[in-house]
Amino acid sequence: MTRDLARLLQEEGSTLNEWRTLLVLADGASHPMSEIAAFALFPAPTLTRLIDRMVADNLVYRKADPCDRRRVLVHITSRGQERHERLAQRIEGAQVAMLGDADGSDLARLAALLTSLLDPQR
Repeated sequence: MTRDLARLLQEEGSTLNEWRTLLVLADGASHPMSEIAAFALFPAPTLTRLIDRMVADNLVYRKADPCDRRRVLVHITSRGQERHERLAQRIEGAQVAMLGDADGSDLARLAALLTSLLDPQR
């Protein structure tokens, strides 16, 4: 599934890391770099390079936190929001095609298994 997702994103000129970052930012709120790195599951230096590229592509912008000038907050731009929406539609279509025959209980079981892989304490 990850390979298929990566291929679909590549067709759109995007990457899995970019998609994960857009997922965090799509709520329209500002997020600190540390929160994005934790959600997206990659180290801070990788995120910094990615955010640099996304800023250059006008998908996001950075701004100092008004409460703590040492902290950087990342915001999504309208272009970034449009990319997120376009990618979300493509991904949803691919998921429906891939899992279309599965019933609700199969999908719930799959979600539980995937969650347990991410958090073995559950």
